[in-house]
Amino acid sequence: MLVEERQEEDGFAQMRDSLAAYQTMGAGLGRSDFLALLAEAYAEAGRIPEGLAVVDEALAWVDKTAERNCEAELYRLKAELLLADSNNSMQVESCLRYAIGVARTQNARSWELRATTSLARLLVREGRRDEAGTMLAEIYNWFTEGFDTADLKEAKALLDELAA
Repeated sequence: MLVEERQEEDGFAQMRDSLAAYQTMGAGLGRSDFLALLAEAYAEAGRIPEGLAVVDEALAWVDKTAERNCEAELYRLKAELLLADSNNSMQVESCLRYAIGVARTQNARSWELRATTSLARLLVREGRRDEAGTMLAEIYNWFTEGFDTADLKEAKALLDELAA
């Protein structure tokens, strides 16, 4: 992807053009997923205000259409962007706990794992290691396969760090 290759402007333009073309064809389903990818690309590029604007756009779409399949991930992304932009850990924690709640309601264990891992990292930064470890171990231990995925590897690495 061009954004990953540091040709950011072209990459972002292509992503926006693709979304516009998709919508021109009359498609709306999956728009929040696409916007989540765009927000994540902005976050990786360090373009926090743009990423937050895209997350807000996606969450407005979720509210308008009830397309909630990636709602938990959108709140996790919002939290990560807010954390990069400010030191308001209360707002970040609130977004992450909301993301976890949404994921649990939807039985979306992968989204729950991602949000819980993000929250655990925040809690560690705040000196709340025991709470972080307990919470992360609970969701991690639910999984019985897929341990080679990036999300489970990341969670395991954090759990190992907390156990040390």
